[in-house]
Amino acid sequence: MYIRILVVDDKEDNADYIKHLLAQEGYLADILTDSTLTVQQLKSAEYHMVILDMMMPKMDGVEVLKHIREMDSDIAIIVATAYPNVDTAIASLKASAADYVKKPIEPGSFLETVRRVLETKGMKRNPEAELHQFIGRFIRESRVRQGLTLKQLARRTGLSVSLLSQIERAESSASISSLYKIATALGVQMHQLFGDT
Repeated sequence: MYIRILVVDDKEDNADYIKHLLAQEGYLADILTDSTLTVQQLKSAEYHMVILDMMMPKMDGVEVLKHIREMDSDIAIIVATAYPNVDTAIASLKASAADYVKKPIEPGSFLETVRRVLETKGMKRNPEAELHQFIGRFIRESRVRQGLTLKQLARRTGLSVSLLSQIERAESSASISSLYKIATALGVQMHQLFGDT
């Protein structure tokens, strides 16, 4: 199961940063910069969690949170705020937010909060997605360490640059045959691609 998260933040650079952090952990994240469209977006796609900024111009986080809860009492919600205080915490808890994080986001504690909240809902990351990420990271690191470009690796393997790029970004599942060609081209043992050192 892929875990899908909606990031609601009126500042696009903040939302992009959060999306990047989530993607590195194997979560699928969408961004919404207009808080008034949150409920509509949640109705249009299946999400497991919402990361919700508290201070937004058109509709603040507390109001958005109330609208979400009227529609869905179960979805996991984490509130993000640059101004944490007792009032914010009380308002978030009254509206049934699972937790809140301080901005600017500290990656380690933020991702730990996301994991913990999802686990309380009985959800964990997809182990298959984690494997794809490990394989992609290992291939990219090995290629870069050897000073190879994607084009050069493509020439060595007979695979397309596009496919190799997708494998490195964990966006595509590689066949055993493709992985064998990549391992051979990089001079590594096939089992190393799976984390068995």
